[in-house]
Amino acid sequence: MILGLLLALASALTINLGFLFKYRGAVLAAPVRVRHPVLSAVALFRSRWFAVGWLIAIVAWMLHVGALARAPLSMVQAVLAGGLVFLAVLAERFFGFRLGRREWFGVAITAAGLAVIGLTGGTAVRPQRASLAALISVESAIVATSIGLMALSARRRVPERTEGLLLGLAAGALFGVSDVAVKYLTHARGPLHGLLSPWTLTALGAGTVAFYASARSLQLGPGVEVIAYTSVAANLAAVTGGILVFGEPIGSGPLAISGRLLAFILVIGGAALMPTQPAEQREPRTSALSA
Repeated sequence: MILGLLLALASALTINLGFLFKYRGAVLAAPVRVRHPVLSAVALFRSRWFAVGWLIAIVAWMLHVGALARAPLSMVQAVLAGGLVFLAVLAERFFGFRLGRREWFGVAITAAGLAVIGLTGGTAVRPQRASLAALISVESAIVATSIGLMALSARRRVPERTEGLLLGLAAGALFGVSDVAVKYLTHARGPLHGLLSPWTLTALGAGTVAFYASARSLQLGPGVEVIAYTSVAANLAAVTGGILVFGEPIGSGPLAISGRLLAFILVIGGAALMPTQPAEQREPRTSALSA
């Protein structure tokens, strides 16, 4: 399990680095349009910043899959949630963001929550069974929630910033759907069975929709806040799957359970305290795509 958590830590670093690169590229690209998915993708990848961020994200995903295969899902996601610390440091030191006392307080809370989760993790081992019925129920509920968030973001009276945050939440939830599906595939007997599983399509489909929703959210909302919300939504979805689908324990004993629940609340609260604005203002741009 130690190797899995180390892989998760490396994934947390690369995920947030990739997000920041993609943010810098997304705001320079033409707006993502639902009616023009191919042209939107081409426009995004023409930005070198976004292309580099996407390549970094692939490395992060590979590390994440390795972590999911070697450690419980809830523990992996707890480490990824602590990656908000990496996000804050990288954003301020290298990407021109300015974090105030409130944001750094959020980072401290997140770090404290991660520490408690680690201390109360006990000797949990990789679960040997997964519930298919629970998997279908959890995945369906999260997908429905994501669709609702995207529909709400499309309302005309929704401010641009709010639209970006809603899309970020929807993208994060769909990333969580993909993570739970991938974790389920690690329980498949033999690589061929896993590749032929319908949950492979679920992971790919959720990841594809999340790609577009995330890119558009980065174009509309404040970068660090959108990334933090996306991360929190992904972690909540995946942790829920870990508990309900794979039967992963919340903790060992009442004290550990209470401590871990409090720790997850701290992680979420830390993300909520992290809204910030980039030091440089975005310059207006004309759209190369039309609805």
